[in-house]
Amino acid sequence: MSLEERVYSVLVVSRAGNFSSALTGLLPPSRYDPVHVVGSLSEAKRSIAENVYDMVIVNSPLPDGSGVGFSGNVCRSGSGQTVALLVMRAEENAENHDRAVEQGVFTLTKPTSRMAMATALDWLASARERLRSLERRSMSIEERMEEIRVVNRAKFLLISELKMTEPEAHRYIEKGAMDSCISKKEMAQRIIKTYS
Repeated sequence: MSLEERVYSVLVVSRAGNFSSALTGLLPPSRYDPVHVVGSLSEAKRSIAENVYDMVIVNSPLPDGSGVGFSGNVCRSGSGQTVALLVMRAEENAENHDRAVEQGVFTLTKPTSRMAMATALDWLASARERLRSLERRSMSIEERMEEIRVVNRAKFLLISELKMTEPEAHRYIEKGAMDSCISKKEMAQRIIKTYS
């Protein structure tokens, strides 16, 4: 899937209706869908508990807090695949910027321009794609580790049951997989089923 075809789910947390409407104008449904807008951190927490979002955009302050802790929690919790942008007044940003960045949260000082917000959305998309790539890489490493565990278990069975050496057991699994046109993991699983 090309980057132009990617669609991101977005949660906007803002008590200011003008911010929300201006931002949703920058979020066309062809690229951002669904877009949920809530007016407080408590509503945002409920929404996060019920849905998975690619991006969370917090316009601080909110009636029930600044959103700094919430934004950081969003980036660290769950699958760790959500990226967050915290939009704050200059004095808030000076106070909270380092803490937010340490938690993986992007920050933007307001008032901001339409162009700066569009650029920030591009940052979020870039960060989300990087997380997606890391997730795929992590899955492939986990799958490879699982294959190694299964193959090693099959080797152990061949060594203990058929008195093969480790190299002979390894070759037996590789040759069996090639001859049967299956993966080494599948061949190992057959061996485990036979000798367990």
